[in-house]
Amino acid sequence: MKAFLILEDGTVFTGESIGSTREVVSEIVFNTSMTGYLEVLTDPSYAGQAVVMTYPLIGNYGITPDMESERPWVDGYIVRELSRIPSNFRCQGTIQDFLQKYDIPGICGIDTRALTKILREKGTMNGMITTNEDFDLAAVKERLAKYTTGDVVSKVTCSEKKVLPGNGKRVALLDLGAKNNIARSLNQRGCEVTIYPAHTPAEEILAAEPDGIMLSNGPGDPKECADIIEELKKLYASDVPIFAICLGHQLMALANGADTHKMKYGHRGGNHPVKDLETGRVYISSQNHGYVVDAENLDPSVAVPAFVNVNDGTNEGLKYTGKNIFTVQFHPEACPGPQDSGYLFDRFMEMMGGRR
Repeated sequence: MKAFLILEDGTVFTGESIGSTREVVSEIVFNTSMTGYLEVLTDPSYAGQAVVMTYPLIGNYGITPDMESERPWVDGYIVRELSRIPSNFRCQGTIQDFLQKYDIPGICGIDTRALTKILREKGTMNGMITTNEDFDLAAVKERLAKYTTGDVVSKVTCSEKKVLPGNGKRVALLDLGAKNNIARSLNQRGCEVTIYPAHTPAEEILAAEPDGIMLSNGPGDPKECADIIEELKKLYASDVPIFAICLGHQLMALANGADTHKMKYGHRGGNHPVKDLETGRVYISSQNHGYVVDAENLDPSVAVPAFVNVNDGTNEGLKYTGKNIFTVQFHPEACPGPQDSGYLFDRFMEMMGGRR
């Protein structure tokens, strides 16, 4: 079936429908990863977005047991060529069937290189995937101009508290849209991980007397999370060690007077170099974010930059002055190196060493 991708600027791509045939409006972003498409599909940070994969062939190893959450969160999926006959000893099905199962619309057979160049030059924009050949371009553009992702954190967070048993340190993980491998990385180090819904009051978390607090990744504009930011101020005021990733990094910065802004087209992929400013060492990181902390306006008495993006110089992490708190913009649990930045979890374990 013929399908169309219509961008906010009026550009129209014509291809073939994959997955669900329903119509969807979303923010269109691109990911430069060559593998890990299932992790992308199931990353809660993509809620409210349709993802363009820049690698030309997607789906060649099918669906494997590598989901980062219980279901996919992307609004739509855009690829150049979809492999119809996957081959892998772990394969459990095809992407086409996976998209249909979860009612996710997609489009293949379009020039994703040209599409990515448009998004790089003009910036991230909204778009529509539709199979309606009689669409009214003017009406669609008006609809696209009004779309916002809104409060997607509330959409992706867990509905109730849950515990991963462990015999070591006790960690409270605030689920802002957490990928499974964050809790798993802590659990593998012996931690008992208690996962809390995003809107849990700080008092409830602190009353459990955790050895450390983990703030997860998540979707959307960090400034939409005003109530969560207020709770993070209370967590900051405690003496509990805190480690934050991605959205958690941004929210902790906002809770302490820093600012964030939307990037032109963000960082999404498994090949982003980041420099540890303390050691000078560069790590290959996995990233998925469209907003960034304004490091130049940081009060050094509150926090100082800890990591920087080698490509564009944007902030990739903060170390909080006089506090057992550090935060990173990238994903140390995502194995892009494959183990380049996993040491950050070990640093967090050391920070908790002085407590119970």
